[in-house]
Amino acid sequence: MSQSARAGLAAALLGLVLGCLALGPALGWGFVLIQDMVFVPEPEFSRFTFGLAGGAPRVVPSDAVVTALAQVLPAELVQKAILLGIFVLGCSGTALLVPSASLGPRLVAGAFYVWNPYVAERLLIGQWALLLGYAGLPWVVRAVWSRQRIALAMLPAAVGGFAAMTVTAITALPAALSTALSSTERSAAGPRWRTVARVAALLALFSLPWLVPAALRPYGIEGDPVGVAAFASRADTPFGAVGSLLTLGGIWNAYAVPPGYGNPVGAAARLVLTLAGAVAFLRGGMPGRWGLAGAAAIGLAVASVGVTGPGRAAFAWAVELWGGFGVFRDAQQYVAPLALMAALGLGLLAEHVAARKAWVAALVLVPVAVLPTLAWGALGRLEAVRYPEGWTAAREIIERDPEPGEVLVLPFESYRRFPWNGHRAVLDPAQRFFAVRGRRVVTNDAVRVGDMVVRSEDPRAQEVERVLVGPAPDLRAAGFRYVIVDAGTVAERERFAQWLRSARVLVDAGDLRLYRFGGRVAAP
Repeated sequence: MSQSARAGLAAALLGLVLGCLALGPALGWGFVLIQDMVFVPEPEFSRFTFGLAGGAPRVVPSDAVVTALAQVLPAELVQKAILLGIFVLGCSGTALLVPSASLGPRLVAGAFYVWNPYVAERLLIGQWALLLGYAGLPWVVRAVWSRQRIALAMLPAAVGGFAAMTVTAITALPAALSTALSSTERSAAGPRWRTVARVAALLALFSLPWLVPAALRPYGIEGDPVGVAAFASRADTPFGAVGSLLTLGGIWNAYAVPPGYGNPVGAAARLVLTLAGAVAFLRGGMPGRWGLAGAAAIGLAVASVGVTGPGRAAFAWAVELWGGFGVFRDAQQYVAPLALMAALGLGLLAEHVAARKAWVAALVLVPVAVLPTLAWGALGRLEAVRYPEGWTAAREIIERDPEPGEVLVLPFESYRRFPWNGHRAVLDPAQRFFAVRGRRVVTNDAVRVGDMVVRSEDPRAQEVERVLVGPAPDLRAAGFRYVIVDAGTVAERERFAQWLRSARVLVDAGDLRLYRFGGRVAAP
């Protein structure tokens, strides 16, 4: 086995250990349901899966890949394999990028890349698809620098979808440009720029699964400028918004911040670690370093745009001009190349003390020491739960019904806090859970952030919003066969019961009530 292969294997094992330590109770049987992380048992393909229904095609092709894998393995195992794979893939890929004959520096770089505020906050906001692209980022850079297997390296980001591919693009293109400019092939311009063209073509090709549905939407993509302020980077350390970004934090969602993250001592340690790694990388002499440094600068600049009033105004104008610019509104995600640059720099720093193996071993543990609350599922925030029996009973009834008609979910809110899920906020799983045999489930995709509401992108959801405004909405006439009430206050549930007086209650499980308008359901 070659030295690189041994280093990759050791780093993969380290990533597996760190993944188990980070996920903890999330590895129990069941599903982790938190914020945007929604997995369901026995998922089925639907128009929503392929971006042909609902809002912008953000779940394409990630949901389709999960659904395909769940035809072979239990969906619970698919989720756990993906989450652990993020740590294994990211740690091993980063380790292989470090130009060291010693194993220690490689492990230092790999450990930092998968154990930092970026990973912690994106896990807690449930963006596993983005993290899959993040984990593949060092492999993409390695492939671009070597000009080999670029397509294979981009596959994790391709599965992740639009956000993962956008982060990959702002990293891969500068890396390819830097490689071309530093090339020794001076005899002809063609060979020097071939890699740039190849990278651009692959980025476009792997983006087609979500670009095509977005382009074919008859109503286009409308961007809500409110989202610019709602999803702008925010201070989650004592160092302000930009300082928080330099620690690889700064996410807009306060619920996605690890416990105790704002502690000044820990925050200062994380800031020093990132800056030391970035400086060491710039001074380290790695081939192609200026391309990755440029990508890190671009990513940090994008992440910082929404920090100022003029920046938010310019961003809002761009989103109003074309809704596709909304991909940049959750801007903190673009500090990913900075995380990779810092990780590689810390590996180079560790190279200087490689002769003292005890020091190198201690450096591997530094990322865990400065962010200890990521451990054990962020101190219990990540926990596997099981869907209640009432949900399964309702789905079986809907699945047996041959009559057409959509399914409406009430309350008409995008995020829920179920008692059986520990009251964690989660994007309503009903849209995926009850989408059986192509039956469309209509949920709200408007997002509330404090006092701000980012309006719905789904025309059907907008129609339903107008129907629900009335004192006695006629849901049957609106095209619904079933109505599911899966949360809400006592007053809301009483109001819904008044709306549904003409419907029959088929399931009343306390946590969920299923109503049906007219017709019979086929016998089991």
